[in-house]
Amino acid sequence: MILHALSIWFLCLHLVTVLLLRRSPDMLGICVCLCAVFSHVLSQEAEEPVSYTCTEGYEYDRVREQCRDVDECALLEDACKGGMQCINHFGGYLCLPKSAVIYISKDGEPVPIPAFVPNRVFLLFIADIDECATGRHTCGPEQTCYNTRGSYTCQCPLGYQRSGDHCVDRDECALTHYCMHRCVNTQGSYYCECNAGHKLASNNHSCVDVNECDVQSPCQHHCYNLIGSFLCQCDQGYELAQDAVSCQDIDECSFSSYMCQYQCINSPGSYSCECPDGYQLQGNRLCQDINECETGTHNCQDDEMCWNYYGGFRCYPRNPCEAPYTKTSENRCICRSQTECQGLPPSIVYKYMSIQAERTVPADIFQIQATNIYANTHNTFRIKAGNEGGEFFLRRSSNVSAMLVLTKPLSGPREYVVDLEMVTHHLTMNYRSSSLLRLTVIVGPYAF
Repeated sequence: MILHALSIWFLCLHLVTVLLLRRSPDMLGICVCLCAVFSHVLSQEAEEPVSYTCTEGYEYDRVREQCRDVDECALLEDACKGGMQCINHFGGYLCLPKSAVIYISKDGEPVPIPAFVPNRVFLLFIADIDECATGRHTCGPEQTCYNTRGSYTCQCPLGYQRSGDHCVDRDECALTHYCMHRCVNTQGSYYCECNAGHKLASNNHSCVDVNECDVQSPCQHHCYNLIGSFLCQCDQGYELAQDAVSCQDIDECSFSSYMCQYQCINSPGSYSCECPDGYQLQGNRLCQDINECETGTHNCQDDEMCWNYYGGFRCYPRNPCEAPYTKTSENRCICRSQTECQGLPPSIVYKYMSIQAERTVPADIFQIQATNIYANTHNTFRIKAGNEGGEFFLRRSSNVSAMLVLTKPLSGPREYVVDLEMVTHHLTMNYRSSSLLRLTVIVGPYAF
């Protein structure tokens, strides 16, 4: 390289000497400029090649990853003035007369300079040496040599960068945001990943939403796509299971005992209410007593009377009178024999009533009232029989009436026969009489 440089300098000095002898100052100036350019080009051979930044007059070729000369003559429309021709040169350009003659030296061989020719400019250019082809380079085994004008560069494979004489991996993920979500570096390359619910777009960098509802149909009932995810919903009467995609039945009956008045029957996606025997469903949840005596769904005989109560019916004899009593009107019996009726109430009236089980107490359930009202009399009322458990209380309301009060909640089905007596004191004649009301209380099996 030093010998090459010396030979070029000797040629320049020779040209300068010839021009001085021939007294051609214009040509002398041009020759001096060319010698300076040649020395600048030759000095570049000893410099460390630049990989990514280029000197003035060069631009970086990203494809080949090397600096290349800028052809100013092609880029600039009016690079030279005064009719001069533009000659592109390493890192610059020359403006020369159109009569200039250019000689090129190959491989550093000297070029014979012709004798003086009038009106002619002689230029000497040095042909480039391909260090990559001749092996006169210092690139490492992992690097690739690229020849340049007057020099060469050592390049690493794509995805690697120089570190001294070696090539090391280039971490693209640390350099810039190549990927929309996540960047994964690999030896000599990288790849992008997307968050759950997304997929790589066709450019392998961006991430787009995945419509799981169309791709997988993950939900058992209804699927709604969301950005990066999806949402499952169930039909009415169902709820999402713990896996958030399956639907399981909602047991509405477990919510509350008030869902149904009697019994709640759960079914897939719904429920229904049922009533016990003797009742029918009213609306969606209530149970209504069936009056078997009115519908004719009873088995009472002709001599029996059908009495409906909550949840059922009873058959009672149409003539409830027992000896020595005789029937005088419906449900009324009297004793006509003074001998046989001594110590017995002269009349008994039969009444029937029904109540629900577990009724709230205290509760007024039945009123007793005198049918005949006399002057100068005083009436008293009492429970004569059927109240051994203290379930009832008779409260006097007036001189002619009293109210039977329920004092304890009763369970059913059960029948209570309570004798209510009214004793009349005749104040003028100083005697007393009594009448008896035999009340049959039928307690239903349920509280409705």
